[in-house]
Amino acid sequence: MEGMQADVVVIGGGPAGVSAALRARELGATVALVEQGELGGTCTNDGCVPTRVLAKAARLIRDAASFNRFGLHGEAPAVDLGELLERTRDVVEAIHQKKDLSGHLEWSGVTVRAGAGPARFLDERTLAMPDGSTLTGRQFVLAAGGSPRRLPIPGGDLVLTHSDVWSLQTLPRAIAVVGAGATGCQLASVFAAFGSRVTLLDMAPMPLPGEDDDVRAAMLDALIDRGIRPVSGIAGLERIERDDGRLRLVWASGGPRRGSEHTVVDEVVLAVGWPGNVDGLGLEAAGVRTERGFVVVDDRLRTTAEHIWAVGDVTGRIMLVQTATADGRLAVENAVLGADKVAGLRMVPHGGFTDPEYASVGLTEAAARAALGDELAVATVPYAELDRAVIDGHTEGFCKLLAEAGSRRIVGAHVVGEQAVEVVSLVAAAIDAGTPVEEVADLELAYPTFTAIIGLCARRLARELGAIAVSPQWRAMGYGGLAEWERSTLSDERT
Repeated sequence: MEGMQADVVVIGGGPAGVSAALRARELGATVALVEQGELGGTCTNDGCVPTRVLAKAARLIRDAASFNRFGLHGEAPAVDLGELLERTRDVVEAIHQKKDLSGHLEWSGVTVRAGAGPARFLDERTLAMPDGSTLTGRQFVLAAGGSPRRLPIPGGDLVLTHSDVWSLQTLPRAIAVVGAGATGCQLASVFAAFGSRVTLLDMAPMPLPGEDDDVRAAMLDALIDRGIRPVSGIAGLERIERDDGRLRLVWASGGPRRGSEHTVVDEVVLAVGWPGNVDGLGLEAAGVRTERGFVVVDDRLRTTAEHIWAVGDVTGRIMLVQTATADGRLAVENAVLGADKVAGLRMVPHGGFTDPEYASVGLTEAAARAALGDELAVATVPYAELDRAVIDGHTEGFCKLLAEAGSRRIVGAHVVGEQAVEVVSLVAAAIDAGTPVEEVADLELAYPTFTAIIGLCARRLARELGAIAVSPQWRAMGYGGLAEWERSTLSDERT
């Protein structure tokens, strides 16, 4: 069949690919976008969007348990998983209709080949399509995303990944979640709220590797408080086998007492990694190198082929929607304009919709201490000091701010508690703007809100750094508590 040509060919129709295609059109390039399945990527179709629906349902169950404290009486809600999963499908469809990605791309002048099946490189500038046609490009952007990892163990075909959860027909009485990263903790939290008995297994000693140590410790306590059984430091899974209509999950225990342990559950869900979708693309023919299941890129997101760029999950870098979209635009500007923009370390806010939520931006305390040493200043405020938390009855959690003492610039923030993912975004803006902590402390944040905890924590840190003048006697008293509506006048009190 006759082929077509484009200045930029984008492979993948998720957030990274769509952002890249639209930015390329803004810059005047002719663009073709190829997506083997449905536009929207993992995030819209079976990731962030439907998972957030489950988290919302879990939050409603939690809130219903507190009705009596507010003079509200009625029966506790029961979960109908079939109806809930139907709701997730409805929400996914509503998001698709709202975004109208196909219409938006075509209106912008992007040639869209969605639902086309897998494409592969014939050579460094030509893609072969399943229908026999070809697509030739001057520049390519790989945004093929990733897929849940499966483990080659006996009985591995009996397990689910997060992508399979949507096919469940009934709520499991007992479920094992393997992998205590962001996805695993969210699923464990949700199913525990729904009433399932949850076992959460991981090779790491604590959940949420990569998060701040205080966040990890707080979330471990929170998971246990909600009835989740954490099994940490396992040496690996051994097998999964049927056991009288249920599943027996067997793992090798870690530590000095080596041996096998097991649990019997209704379902096993794997959340143990997210390799890039690199197989079948014919990357060898294009001169694109991969390592450990991901496309190799430099700091400018260029692959080992000079005219091919890669963004999003397929690179194995920061696997977040916000990063994928930013990288998609950056790669296209480098490709089309010949720019020399670097996708360096950015302060990207992220978190999880567990109960309670957790969120972070910037450096962990351990990383900041290694980088700054004695120049690191830390302040922590518990949610119990926040008026809104007391009003709503959600006093669990804390906010921690990290700053460089000399410049008083914030270098990291970590929050556990209600609306943590929303709260931390304010700090991300302050970090990006280079705002000194005393200016964050004096922001007139709305009252009473959960975001106000940033002001409380910033004022505590600013006082400890001497950025807000106080008397020697007051300093000797250790400052005491701070009211949310307490303010200083920076023009008069800066030292």
